[in-house]
Amino acid sequence: MFRSLQRKNKELSLDECKSILKEEKRGVLSVIGDGGYPYGMPMNHYYAEDGSIYFHCGKRGHRLDSLKNSDKVSFCVYDKGVKTESDWALTVKSVIVFGKTEIIDNADIIADISEKLSRKFTDDEAYIKNEIECFAHETLILRLTPEHICGKRVEEK
Repeated sequence: MFRSLQRKNKELSLDECKSILKEEKRGVLSVIGDGGYPYGMPMNHYYAEDGSIYFHCGKRGHRLDSLKNSDKVSFCVYDKGVKTESDWALTVKSVIVFGKTEIIDNADIIADISEKLSRKFTDDEAYIKNEIECFAHETLILRLTPEHICGKRVEEK
């Protein structure tokens, strides 16, 4: 059902893909939006050891309405890239995940995932505690269960 990469020499291993998903902080989550148009939005994420990818969102809006109509999504993440000193071009690794999402409205899971997401950005305990206390009641968690993961290396030349 999912296409394979045409340029196999650019393909990343599944382990490389998982490493990028764990390390990078942000990506673009795309849903099937209004009128069948794709709707992509930057999101931070948490990659769990079981392979699930978690996001937080509010309890209303375009993204949530779209997910209620179709749970199919794609999520794209790419690293910061590297370049040699004498070259302008970057070599970038990107990962695309295809899968289905589940909307989670469970206070314990919301607090747990919100804390894990926050720790990707800060170790400030007071800040994390305050964020959860002030905003968890307005938050839902999205769990993306991957059905297909692929990655590739691109040289910008």
